[in-house]
Amino acid sequence: MSSTLATPDGADPVFEGVYGRFTITATDRREVLGYRLALTTVALGQLALLAQWRQLGPSLLWPWLLVMAAGLGLALRWIHIYLRPLHRALQLFWLAGCLGGALLALRAGPGQMLPALVDQPLWILAVGPYFAALAGIGFKEFFCFQRPEAIGVTLLLPLALLGRLAGVLSPATTASLLAAEALLLLVLCLRKFPMPAAADVGDKSVFAHLEQQRRGPGPSVKAP
Repeated sequence: MSSTLATPDGADPVFEGVYGRFTITATDRREVLGYRLALTTVALGQLALLAQWRQLGPSLLWPWLLVMAAGLGLALRWIHIYLRPLHRALQLFWLAGCLGGALLALRAGPGQMLPALVDQPLWILAVGPYFAALAGIGFKEFFCFQRPEAIGVTLLLPLALLGRLAGVLSPATTASLLAAEALLLLVLCLRKFPMPAAADVGDKSVFAHLEQQRRGPGPSVKAP
């Protein structure tokens, strides 16, 4: 847990971290804002997709899929996670899910992607890594802030998709669970905006310490 130190007016805030002092810079604040906006874009894109599908049918839904893909990719670009392997794993899941979606678009056509997912649930295996990355963000948010909506996102996504893949959930039930998950994600995002940027950045001294450990000790200098 870091603590704030007194700073002159207009200066970047200084915090006392586990391994030393650090500041939250303007770049940090921009990245946090970008992360929050990108994740909000995912939630709004998912809600818009489900609403349009319900009201107008499955055609012309693919632009929302692009919005969701771009939003999650940017969120994973700007998210702050202490463990680099975990961060990279979430990015790889996102990439794998996007490639699976591209393959689905090639096979079924952009306008028939979602009907293909409904009629052939095995396609969930292709796009599932995208949602695994999104669930990973939900778990990270719950681990850091213990927000109930975050654990809802984490649990509802696999429940909906794996339930449909196993054939135990109907398309309507799956859509309802995904709508609930998207609403919880939107609540999660909206509750983040009033928070200080430092909450999402975390303890930068820990990042620096882990990076130093990853690189290993520097070359020793021999005495003359």
